Amino acid sequence: MSRTWRPEWPCPVALVWGSAKRGVDDPTYKVVGGRHWRAMNTAAGPATLVVAPLDSSGVIRAEAWGPGADCVLDGLPALLGAEDDPSGFRPVHPLVAELHRRRPHWRLARTATVWDAIVPVVIEQKVTGQEATIGIRALLARHGSPAPGPGADRGLRTFPTAEKLRLVPSWDWLTMHIDPARSATLVTVARVADSLERVLSADPAGADAKLRSLPGIGVWTSAEVRARALGDADAVSLGDYHLARDLGWVLAGELLDDDGVVELLEPYRPHRLRVQRLIGMAGLGAPRHGPRMPPRTHLPR
Repeated sequence: MSRTWRPEWPCPVALVWGSAKRGVDDPTYKVVGGRHWRAMNTAAGPATLVVAPLDSSGVIRAEAWGPGADCVLDGLPALLGAEDDPSGFRPVHPLVAELHRRRPHWRLARTATVWDAIVPVVIEQKVTGQEATIGIRALLARHGSPAPGPGADRGLRTFPTAEKLRLVPSWDWLTMHIDPARSATLVTVARVADSLERVLSADPAGADAKLRSLPGIGVWTSAEVRARALGDADAVSLGDYHLARDLGWVLAGELLDDDGVVELLEPYRPHRLRVQRLIGMAGLGAPRHGPRMPPRTHLPR
């Protein structure tokens, strides 16, 4: 199936979807010949979606395969940030204003399902980025499914469904470098996966309350899920290991804690996530001292 869509702004597909890609060999997202290939779960089933960048006539062309093809094509504008409205964003710091000026067409995208957002976020809890990537790729390789149509030929895989994830044995989680705390949260989420999809239509406060009512879902996880699934422009990732230090250093010239960064970002409500993302995309942050933290070695391989 195919669709053409003419966005109301010059949508930069690579920039909008940049935060969705995890490393150079992400099994859910690949760029081949300039076209963006993604494997997704939808309410109707899995789908492979391929999107070509905006052409000279201002049109984006997309193709999709699988039971969820209709869903991803119908939701294409939201997936590419059309429901994000940055018009009220007023940078008060000169650096934030400059970063916003350099990326005026960047928007916050949404995922097709809450499930596709929450699974990788839980795996990313309280571990290094390298260890999270190992866990995500192991889960996709062992329990994910080949993407429909030509997506499978490109090595694309979808996350396992909630039903399949509930059946993963405890020992298998450990071999995927996912410890009992995170695997228990994933199983809990899988038990209520259908009701979680209603978060997509909720307001940010209601979505936050729903997510944080689940054991293992705290402030950081809720914010990350709302940012990815809802495109919530105010979902700051408080509790992140680097966030407060980086934003404090870049915007105030000092290392702050979460309370300090909340005060620092207060003038940007309800667009605080934009500040976080703009600084992150620019690669700015506090100086790093010492070697990178290695992946834990006490888990079985």
